[in-house]
Amino acid sequence: MEQLHHVAYAVPDLDAALTVYTERFGLSVERREVIDDQAVEAVSLGVGPGHLELIRPLDDHGPVARFIQSRGGGLHHVAFQVPDLEEALDELRADGAELIDEAPRRGLGGHLIAFLHPRSSGGVLTELVQNPETPAHDSPGAMA
Repeated sequence: MEQLHHVAYAVPDLDAALTVYTERFGLSVERREVIDDQAVEAVSLGVGPGHLELIRPLDDHGPVARFIQSRGGGLHHVAFQVPDLEEALDELRADGAELIDEAPRRGLGGHLIAFLHPRSSGGVLTELVQNPETPAHDSPGAMA
């Protein structure tokens, strides 16, 4: 792990949450986009070298919607930056970690992402992130 990449909060109302973090805490929006395959709209806010990510479900059936329905809004996951996501997944798999994502997929801002099950990361949903500018190490056909 290179560093903490972001902390993500699940929110039922993205615009209301944005008001809190931009007006009250003075954070600035870096990126806002809809991620259809995850059924969320996400916003990244800059916090020093890291980010705060706010995620809102697009429907009542996706994982973030179910999270909010069962727990309410709040801390959803913590993300760590890795230099090579495929390599990190291979190492975790070999160590017996339970992966939610067996292969990298696209996340906010074109980053490659993959999630670890909370059972394998101290009870916290954990995301691994590879910056889109970092090509995957020795991986033909890798998503870059």
